[in-house]
Amino acid sequence: MWWKNLLVRISLIVSLFSGGWALADCPSADLTGDCFVDFEDFALMANQWLTTDPCVPDDMAYIPDGEFEMGDHFAEGDADELPIHTVFLDSFFMSTCEVTNSQYCDFLNSTDVKVNNGIVYASSDNINHYPYFDTNSYDSNSQIAYSDSTFSVMTRDGNSMAEHPVLLVSWCGAVAYCNWRSGEEGYESCYNLSTWAFDLSKHGYRLPTEAEWEYAALGGCYDPYYKYPWCSNTIDCSKACFSPGGSYCNPLGLTDYPYTSPVGYYSSNNYGLFDMAGNVFEWCNDWYDPNYYNVSPYDNPQGPAGGVSHVVRSGAWWASWRYCRVAARSESWITDRFWLFGFRVVLDSN
Repeated sequence: MWWKNLLVRISLIVSLFSGGWALADCPSADLTGDCFVDFEDFALMANQWLTTDPCVPDDMAYIPDGEFEMGDHFAEGDADELPIHTVFLDSFFMSTCEVTNSQYCDFLNSTDVKVNNGIVYASSDNINHYPYFDTNSYDSNSQIAYSDSTFSVMTRDGNSMAEHPVLLVSWCGAVAYCNWRSGEEGYESCYNLSTWAFDLSKHGYRLPTEAEWEYAALGGCYDPYYKYPWCSNTIDCSKACFSPGGSYCNPLGLTDYPYTSPVGYYSSNNYGLFDMAGNVFEWCNDWYDPNYYNVSPYDNPQGPAGGVSHVVRSGAWWASWRYCRVAARSESWITDRFWLFGFRVVLDSN
């Protein structure tokens, strides 16, 4: 609700001016992650205050416009993370958490789909080229079951999987969810589900561009740049759900794969975004091109005009620290469904 956003911003102003300027333990009003409350933090807060949209859902965070250097600043990635290049992005809203099993289950139960051998397709897909999602009867790693024409979230080891991130979703299944949510909330549909074309002129829920994802993951920490979303160059099981040294964080002590954590289990970054490293890889809107950084435009890059696979970001519960870096890039075919793949959504702020 709009009044909750207002209270958050009033609280931020109070904390900003009541806690002093330089504090030892990184105050909550430190929005830039440098453990120092200064005018940069105030400017970021003011930008959020002045651009608050009362119609934005409670599960979204405002990401201010700005410029950053995109790419690998630590020479630890692959060649496709270079060259470092400067990008400017307009402001946008991003879901604070990855889409959950409960949210995706609502979509499946509310839209026109069909299930063949445990795989979900669009009901109009007569040749089954574009699967959306794998239910538990097809892949036991799925946390959503299908029975008597109804989808339901499962329970494992006494834990409901409702608030865990949905996985085994294809790029097609992710954008179909975006269109459905847009329709539910009165926004325009951004995707043509017959051609899978994206319409940039439409204003509705969509997947983040690769540049938006990296910019949001950094959380405003650019001086210096950091490897991970929490403005740090270190990662461990207290910060993310990933695979350190061949083991798994597995914070709930689950007895079998997948070892995901509930969304929001770990601390957020400075933009209020959770799980920007680990838990599940996240689909991006862009086609993937290993050489795209050489030709990427400065202003709001949208990715290549075409390709054979799409970008995925974030690392996952099964992935090592290397894939959890903010700059790390991966890619996969639009119909791929893996036990590591999920997504989050964005919405234009204007």
